[in-house]
Amino acid sequence: MIAIIDYGCGNLFSLSRSLEYLGIESKITSDADESANADKIILPGVGAFGDAIDKLNACGHADLLCSLASQGKPILGICLGMQLLFEKSYEYGEHNGLGLLKGRIYPLDKDIENLKVPHMGWNRLDIVRDDRILADSGKNDYFYFVHSFYAKNCDDCLIATAEYGVDVPAIVGMGNVYGTQFHPEKSGDKGLKLLKRFATM
Repeated sequence: MIAIIDYGCGNLFSLSRSLEYLGIESKITSDADESANADKIILPGVGAFGDAIDKLNACGHADLLCSLASQGKPILGICLGMQLLFEKSYEYGEHNGLGLLKGRIYPLDKDIENLKVPHMGWNRLDIVRDDRILADSGKNDYFYFVHSFYAKNCDDCLIATAEYGVDVPAIVGMGNVYGTQFHPEKSGDKGLKLLKRFATM
């Protein structure tokens, strides 16, 4: 069973419906014990980094996620959920993240010119290194992005990028911890395949 963490900052139901469509058992939960007993964890996220990390801390999931990651439990962060996996964010101030991956989150508009922010739409992935989360994904696969901040200084965990004025880290991963800047649950068949690979790895 996959626990979808409900901490008040996620696009929960479209994700749950996508997993249901794939025949994958999942449960939306804010209960730390249920999360601890799940086979895998998905950390979704929509909104501001500072508010999200505060809510994760308040509900006890921040420390729990760090503990579960160290035990080898597979974790997938999506969009803001991916950004929370990193060490720090400079989104409207400075905020500490979970520190499960090396890297920091910066404003996208500081590094690009003549492109709209938020970055919203379909982008092709450029694969940096082979990984099981990609499996049968190809270099011409497109995924749906909506974000105004992005990860930097994360070469150690970089799996794929998407070009939007700069190379935006699109998939990151180290060991049992993965993240996607795009929304797989909004990315059609390719996104569903990625969710299924995470669920069955």
